[in-house]
Amino acid sequence: MSTRVEVPGEAPRSAAAWLRLPRTLFARLAVILLVGLAVAQGAAFWLTMTERDQSMTNVMTGYVEREVASSVALLDHLPPAERAAWLPRLARRTYDFILGPGVGGAPPDAALSGRFAQSIADGIGKRYPLTVNAVPGQGERFQIHLRLSDGSPLTIDMRPMHGTPVSSWLPFLLALQLAVLVACCWLAVRLATRPLAQLAHAADTLGPDLKGQRLPEEGPDEVLRAAKAFNAMQDRVAMYMAQRMQILAAITHDLQTPITRMRLRVDVMDDTATGAKLRQDLQEMETLVKEGVTYARTLHGTQEAAVRVDPDALIESIVDDYRDARKSVSLEGRIGHAMVTRPQALRRIVGNLVDNALKFSGAAEIEMKALADGRARIAVMDRGPGIPEASLEAVFEPFVRLEDSRNRETGGTGLGLAIARQLARAMDATLTLHPREGGGLEARLVLERAFSSHRAGALL
Repeated sequence: MSTRVEVPGEAPRSAAAWLRLPRTLFARLAVILLVGLAVAQGAAFWLTMTERDQSMTNVMTGYVEREVASSVALLDHLPPAERAAWLPRLARRTYDFILGPGVGGAPPDAALSGRFAQSIADGIGKRYPLTVNAVPGQGERFQIHLRLSDGSPLTIDMRPMHGTPVSSWLPFLLALQLAVLVACCWLAVRLATRPLAQLAHAADTLGPDLKGQRLPEEGPDEVLRAAKAFNAMQDRVAMYMAQRMQILAAITHDLQTPITRMRLRVDVMDDTATGAKLRQDLQEMETLVKEGVTYARTLHGTQEAAVRVDPDALIESIVDDYRDARKSVSLEGRIGHAMVTRPQALRRIVGNLVDNALKFSGAAEIEMKALADGRARIAVMDRGPGIPEASLEAVFEPFVRLEDSRNRETGGTGLGLAIARQLARAMDATLTLHPREGGGLEARLVLERAFSSHRAGALL
């Protein structure tokens, strides 16, 4: 007896995995319904054909019994010299008569032959003793041997027919019926799964700004209840986020006052060295508070409206600001056309990325490019120490810093990349980090649907 060994850490396979059902609910329901309908239709067709064959067999055995009895009685009353002339007239599609002993053999073992033989025996067996045997090598064929009143041998050669042939138009009718069932099944599954697809789409489009698509509150009771529950959930989440922002704004406002008072007191201290350290600590506290509130706001989604801007002029202005501050920032490439985006969010993302590059390498390179598929790419690159490949995603988490000294001057607050990622999501963009060949890091911002499809075609 074999036993199944459970592998540690391996989840047991579900019934769906063993059956290898499709992944989507639409495909699963369609397959189940189609298979069920096909099996039901096949079973109904088989039962109908079986009952039809049985009914036709009963009719044919009764008909053969009457016809054979009449034919044998006629041959028995005819003079021996006239019997041969009547044989073609008495022959039928399934049997004919032979004036002779016929062919011998074993008794028939086929069920249909047995039924025909028994029917004929019931009709003439009492008056004419008879014997029945199968004809070897002839398929389902048998002969009935008897003797007429004058002792002349007579053989009835039987070739029983299995029911009646199927009409030529029946396969086309069945195919048409199956096509109608498939269409109705597809429509039914489509109507049943469409609300789920709408719910999934609404959930996917629910971004940080909590202004996702509201579901139409219509349809069957179950769909109506799900739509109302989802819309109510959106409203509750928006309310909770708004309350959290109010709390954070109040905390920030209240913290600014004691920090300002502490800075004023530090300014009048006699101990210059201690005052400088306290002043630096207060500056870090103020920066941390502002960065924390900014991150919380980006989680809720920026309230900035998307407008049509010139990205080349926007990025050039950012580079000029850094150059005026004597920072080494270079710019290459152009997008070459206006696009609809959130300029302040874009400015904050690029600024955070450039600040990181300057902090760890002292120089930043910005490269812009319009992609042929309707997107735009802005890359901020440096030649610093880079980030291990295993940590490229971890650094986007809030308060995660790869620098272990806990020094805010070198490691920062750990919120710059987290804020940039949240702003990118609010802009329907993607922000990823990639190691540079030859050392360094590339922060790649890809703006989705940066311009229309006809403009993308012009770039090809």
